[in-house]
Amino acid sequence: MLHRFRHRQRALAIGLLLLPLLVACGQPKSAATPAEQYDSTVPLRWYQLMLTLVETTPGWTPPVVARAFGYLGVALYESVVPGMPANRSLVGQLNDLAALPQADPQRNYHWPTAANAAMETLIRQLFNHTTDANHTRIEQLAQQQAADLQSQTDPLTYARSNAFGTQIAWAIYSWSLADGAFAAEAHNFPPDYTVSIKPGLWEPTSADYPIPLQPYWGNNRTFALKNGAECQPPAPPAYSEDASSEFYAQAHEVYTSVRDITPEQRAIAAFWADNPGSSSTPPGHSISLLNQQIAERSPSLAFAAQAYAQLGIALADAFISNWYTKYQYDLVRPITYIHALIDPNWRTVVATPPFPEYTSGHSVQSGAMEVVLTALFGDVAFSDHTHQQHGMPTRTFTSFHAAAEEAAISRLYGGIHYRAAIENGVTQGRCVGQKALDLKFKR
Repeated sequence: MLHRFRHRQRALAIGLLLLPLLVACGQPKSAATPAEQYDSTVPLRWYQLMLTLVETTPGWTPPVVARAFGYLGVALYESVVPGMPANRSLVGQLNDLAALPQADPQRNYHWPTAANAAMETLIRQLFNHTTDANHTRIEQLAQQQAADLQSQTDPLTYARSNAFGTQIAWAIYSWSLADGAFAAEAHNFPPDYTVSIKPGLWEPTSADYPIPLQPYWGNNRTFALKNGAECQPPAPPAYSEDASSEFYAQAHEVYTSVRDITPEQRAIAAFWADNPGSSSTPPGHSISLLNQQIAERSPSLAFAAQAYAQLGIALADAFISNWYTKYQYDLVRPITYIHALIDPNWRTVVATPPFPEYTSGHSVQSGAMEVVLTALFGDVAFSDHTHQQHGMPTRTFTSFHAAAEEAAISRLYGGIHYRAAIENGVTQGRCVGQKALDLKFKR
């Protein structure tokens, strides 16, 4: 704890040192070669590594992961936006982001170097407590990137660009410290939370997790949303144990869906499970889809920076919005209801995660992903190779809409969610995604 306190104090001190360099808004454009003329290799490499770090770092649950992608996307974008003449900073648009370091418009910058410095610096801070193996991975990529970038520009421009990207990263990190989720990976299950005991409310589904995951997450500072209460869905069906009620019908649908599951439905449930510790989690899966598009299309650094910022912001806000809903309704999970009222021997296909049911996190974040990626790439068919390294076959989709719908319904097949949580969750996520797109990236 002492180390973490000192680490936080260091970040705040560096933030104060940057104050003379800050500007409130309207960051002037640099005369350097524009970011549009560089490729997207630098961010793609770091985001590919991020998926490994997320999967192999203890405590990195889906909300924690989504938060990190939000800040990393903003840091990447702000490190190169002075080299994007058609674009503007997000200063003054994102909550409490009042000022950032300013590039000197009279000097030359190498934008891949600035982007690299911002991402490397912020990733090192976010994963300060990861494994030794992951620290080695970060260092190896940092050295590879530095060697590549130093060969592309002169020493003074490299140093200037590296310094600017580093300043941006520290400013973003300092901004992150006040969002309500600092070092959240170490506090996923706060012992001060009291579980309510009342029919229809969430109760533990495993003795290993008597406290639900991140019960205060919905109160965190958002990025583009006004707060966690924005984009809220309608209430779920009223809790009832009456066999003629809508709530019972939705629970019975979960029961029969698992009981009568087909091989294809079982494969869908497994493909989208994205469990922490054995995958990059649902928000990591969404970033993986963007990584694949970037790798296949090889767009410019400018395009990639905006794309990662938009998706990162959407995912971060999706989990705040979703967690606000979850703890507003605190709804019982299907396995608890079904065991009590339908079949005590019933088992889910996918393990039930330790937090309230309504709405479905997979659905909310998938709806946000769908909106952003469709805006970026259009209504296109694609193949998803996210789990190749886990031995799962590629799945092909006609659109990002189709992928989001499958990700959402996978939770019914897995026995995790009622239909209302799935359908209303996707709608909720689409609202969040649109709020990210509504930010003024262009001048």
